[in-house]
Amino acid sequence: MPNNRDSWWSRPCGGREVLAIALPLFISTGTWSVMMFIDRMFLLWYSSDTLAAAMAGGMLYWTMICFPVGVAGYVNTFVAQYFGAERPERIGAATWQGMWIGVYAAPLFLAAIPFAPYLFHWVGHDPHVIPHEIAYFQILCFGAPAAVIAAAQEALFTGRGVTRVVMVVDIAALVVNAVLDYLWIFGQWGFPEMGIQGAALATVASGWFRVAVFAWLMHREPVRRAYSLATAWRVDRSLLGRIFRYGGPNGFQFLVDAAGFALMIMLVGRLGKMEMAATALAFNVNTLAFVPMLGVGIAASTLVGQQLTRGRPDLATRATWTALTFALAYTAICGTFFLLTPDLFLLGHRAGADPQEFAQLRDLAVVLLRFVAAYCLFDAMQIIFAGAIKGAGDTWFVLLVSLTMSTIGVLLCWLGLGLGLFWWWFVLTAWICALGVVFCLRFLRGPWRSMRVIDHRK
Repeated sequence: MPNNRDSWWSRPCGGREVLAIALPLFISTGTWSVMMFIDRMFLLWYSSDTLAAAMAGGMLYWTMICFPVGVAGYVNTFVAQYFGAERPERIGAATWQGMWIGVYAAPLFLAAIPFAPYLFHWVGHDPHVIPHEIAYFQILCFGAPAAVIAAAQEALFTGRGVTRVVMVVDIAALVVNAVLDYLWIFGQWGFPEMGIQGAALATVASGWFRVAVFAWLMHREPVRRAYSLATAWRVDRSLLGRIFRYGGPNGFQFLVDAAGFALMIMLVGRLGKMEMAATALAFNVNTLAFVPMLGVGIAASTLVGQQLTRGRPDLATRATWTALTFALAYTAICGTFFLLTPDLFLLGHRAGADPQEFAQLRDLAVVLLRFVAAYCLFDAMQIIFAGAIKGAGDTWFVLLVSLTMSTIGVLLCWLGLGLGLFWWWFVLTAWICALGVVFCLRFLRGPWRSMRVIDHRK
């Protein structure tokens, strides 16, 4: 039977083309969720205090690094548009600018270390949890520059659609992190038992491992020569300014979302240790649905950027809808399992935990997973549509929407603190659903179709 180029699967930016880029990124970002899942599972085996601490300490860490990571990661859009415009000499320069952001931000990350005790004591969490929160956050700070640098390095490959390389690197980093987690948390094979400090050290080590591997790949031919990586390493103020102009709102959007979410997590911590641990457990399961979708969102952003600079906004639109189809299918399956078989996702956590303590956590976490199932389809929508319009350069709109929604969400949680944990989760569910609807409407309106981020004069 002849191949039909007009079919949904075979046409340009159809199922096959989108899947070829999205699947490796799906697996790549999926390794992040598996990494967090294993990390939190081991910490629950160690103690529920460390699980609760990892949730709060990890959120504060992400809040600290998300702006520079968001700016450096937006290099993906520059690489995609330069690649679509057939200007390879600018791809290496854009990648280096993102890497310099990580280098210059390093002293700021280290400067945050002495402030951690004041912050965690101020929020008023359980006294048994606070020391773990402080230790976890302080050690993670040493890996913060690696997260920013790797975001730019990764963009060199994802922006060109070479996503299998990123997948292999991230799988290798997952293995490194998981092995070190086991050795350093529990003190196996002659290593000291370090608990939550071991989990943080494993994360730091795997982060710098990614930087080293990407650096080696960038140094190899023909990548180094094709994209002028050996000659374009200097700071380019004009290009760096454009990256901050368009990537800055992307970074601020990450910061606003993370800060809002972190504040909400801090408020949950005031409800009690059990509420905090159950929320951490539910979010740990939720990462299996949420984080892989980030890879599909990167794929949509990449294809939109490439097709717009080729003068094909119609194909950019098609790529977005195709990516959304894959995202909705996956999250629908996850949501169904969260509803019908929640214990399937809790088996690993149950295995090494105290039975009596876990029984209380399990009952509460099962209810929270119903909230996750309710919002996960909208979560997929907001990831894909936001990724698509950011791939064109519509980053200010995404920032303004995120700022508005985060402010409303935090205020509602603060005002309803006395209403308990379920009120917090109702607010979170409404927040995510609203984001999905708003970004969908923005995509349908279409101002992004005429946007570009690259300078055509250079």
